[in-house]
Parts: sequence; C-alpha cells; structure tokens
Amino acid sequence: MVRTPTVEDVALRAGVSRQTVSNVLNTPAIVKPATRERVQQAIVELGYRRHAAARQLRTRRSSTIGIHLDPYVGGVSGVVLDRFVHALTERASERGMRMLVYAARTAGDEIARLAELWEGSEIDAAIITGTFHGDPRTRWLGEARLPFVAFGRPWGEDDLAAPEHLWVDVDGAAGTRAATEHALGFGPRVAFLGWPTGSGTGDDRERGWREAMAAAGAVGPRWTTEEDVAGARAVVAGADANVDAVVCASDSLAIGALLAQTGGSPRVPVIGFDNTPTAEALGFSSVEQRPEDVAAATLELLMGPTGEAVTPRDVRAGTAHALIEPRLVVR
Repeated sequence: MVRTPTVEDVALRAGVSRQTVSNVLNTPAIVKPATRERVQQAIVELGYRRHAAARQLRTRRSSTIGIHLDPYVGGVSGVVLDRFVHALTERASERGMRMLVYAARTAGDEIARLAELWEGSEIDAAIITGTFHGDPRTRWLGEARLPFVAFGRPWGEDDLAAPEHLWVDVDGAAGTRAATEHALGFGPRVAFLGWPTGSGTGDDRERGWREAMAAAGAVGPRWTTEEDVAGARAVVAGADANVDAVVCASDSLAIGALLAQTGGSPRVPVIGFDNTPTAEALGFSSVEQRPEDVAAATLELLMGPTGEAVTPRDVRAGTAHALIEPRLVVR
C-alpha cells in the first residue's frame, strides 16, 4: 500500500520545518520567495494533497477549539477546572463551536499536541490553563499564529499594563481580601495558610490577606505547605500560635486546618478558596471562583461579544484581558 505523503515528508524534502510548510500553505506571503518555491516544488514532487479539513479550517469552517485536560492528581480542587471545561462546552455550543479535549502531562507535551492538532487542521483556536512564570506555551502559540486565550494571567511584567496575549483570570487577591475582612470579625489575629512562595496564584492570594490585615492594623501568622490535606493538618497542628481564624489558599488546605483542631469541631473558623462540594458538605466558608463566568469571558475575548468565528483579536492594554472578581460564600 502506498503511503500518503504528509507535512513532515514535505518539510524533509524541502529542508525546512513543519511550521514553514504550514506558512506556505496558509500564509505564503510571510515566507521568503526562494523558500516558498522550494516547498511548493516538494509538494508537487511528492504529490502532497491537503486534507479537506485543512481547507475548511482556513476558511473558518472547522468550528473547533482545543482545551487541555489536566491529569488526575487527586485532591478536591480539580472540580473548578471541571466546571470551567463543562461551562466552556455549553457556551461554545451556543456559538456554533465545539470543544476538543486533549491530554498532556508537561508544557512540552502540550506544545507538541497543539502542533499536531493545528497542523492536522483539527482545531482553529486553543484555550490553555495553569499559566506560570516563563510559560513556553504562550510564546509558541504566538509564533504559530494559533488564536488562543489563557485561563491564567501572564505572571510577568506585562501582566496588566501591556499584555502580550489574551487572558482571563480570577482575582485571587480580591477573594482572600474579602475572606480576611470577614475573618477579622472573629478577632484581630487571622492566620494565612498558603503555598510556598513562588506560585503566581498562591502569591496573589496571599497578597489579598496581607492587604486586608494591613488595612485593619492587624497581625497574624503566615503558614505554608504544599497542596496537601495531610501537610496542612501537620502545619496547623504544630503551629505555636493562638489565632482567631484561618484564611486558606484552597479548600484542600482548609480541610487540613479543620482536621488539625481537636475534638472534631473547630476551635476557630476556617475559610477556604474554590468553594468545592467538600466545603459545602463540611460547612465551612469558601471563596467561589465563578468558573462559569470565566468561561463566558474567555469565549468573548476569543470570539467577540456576539461573534461566531474565531479570529485573532488585537492585544491592547485594557482590552486584552478579563479579571473576574470571585465572591465569598459564607456558611
């Protein structure tokens, strides 16, 4: 059986990258004439034919957006992303779009998977989650000219004033600020239980606690641990401090703080972050991220308020991002 030539075959014959072949096929004007001619010659020699889906994609008929599915790691906080993906699927359908879920364990794996989907014309846009300092995915997406929005801010100097790409995020500092202001009603010594310094999301949530404490002229201890119920329990149980309440960076940490208190009933109130079903079941207050609103804002940035086609949007200060304010659910 004769194998059908692929983009990789064309790239190898012409001595160029897959991306260059894609550029010749989709945006030939950006390729140097000599390189473009070499690629076109390789296409003719190999008898390469683009799949019909590729033609549909470039004329905006693919109607598919890719979204990464995080690997299962246990814990209670993954439900937030589950709700986000579910809401995206519902709202994308309302706009005549489909969601394609793909798996990847590392940023490098995700880039490879996105390249495969983009080159194979299976998606015409992407939504990435879990951004971090120096995230290589955003640079690759920009260079590949694949329209995308990030759920998570750039965590760089361009964060708000001059964003380099479209992003939506939850205002974590606003959430913990509201939680701390509520906790101060129980007394002035409010502790914060968070993650080690260096996590963009964790540092942002800690900032809200610090700001609220400073505004109230109050002082409380800061405890840190990894995202682990047992670790949080050990930290709180071993802390040599009397506090009036504990504000946590996640519901997982809040559960640990609750378990650390003797007798099965808490001596002090504990406030979590994520408002997972566990928070409701155990009856502790928590900050609600509103993932449904995040999903709506993500699609609006990607497609416009009423648009039904994915097109790269202009990235301008004040218009290229949406910061969703969470709400505190008091129990």
